[in-house]
Amino acid sequence: MKKIFLFVFVFLMAVSLILGAQGDNNPTEPQGGDNSLNLTQGEQGTGSETQSNVEAQNRVRVRSGNYTNSNGEQMQIQSENGFKLKVGGVEAKSSLEINQEEEQGVIKLKTELSNGKYAEIKFMPNTASETAIERLQLQNCNSENNCSIELKEVGKGEEAKLAYEVEAKKDAKVLGMFKAKMKVKAQVDAETGEVIKTQKRWWAFLASE
Repeated sequence: MKKIFLFVFVFLMAVSLILGAQGDNNPTEPQGGDNSLNLTQGEQGTGSETQSNVEAQNRVRVRSGNYTNSNGEQMQIQSENGFKLKVGGVEAKSSLEINQEEEQGVIKLKTELSNGKYAEIKFMPNTASETAIERLQLQNCNSENNCSIELKEVGKGEEAKLAYEVEAKKDAKVLGMFKAKMKVKAQVDAETGEVIKTQKRWWAFLASE
């Protein structure tokens, strides 16, 4: 009788071990929230995609108010009836739709270009104004010389950029005798601060400035 009982006990233990081994080789899928552990890399997305999604969630239409940019400058923004950005007493207007992202109390201003890319306003209108004044050889940029600053998209396709267009009128003498007002323009890249191009009247080569 003891031998029969021992045989049955050993047999049951062996069956249990076999079933247990099969269970280890074919684990069941985790339930509930643990399903996220089984996502493939494609389902999880890359780190850059995750960052882009976070940025998109933080991006909202710019609101009127006073803000601090990444350079520590104070910005005055007006979003009603068009966008206006004023820094250091210099104001730029724009018809573009400007969005803002806030990161650790710092505001970043961005807009979507026609090619689908987002451009950030890294250089402020006061800096762009100084650059344009130097390149166009102006005394200043104000109402006296009908100087205006507009933030706009320039270029086409993949070459599209966000730029400040500074336009003014300056005194000139045609052939050294006739006084005239000459319209001049300069485009300053809002992301790099570089002058993209300048423009003068066709007769500028006949005039002294």
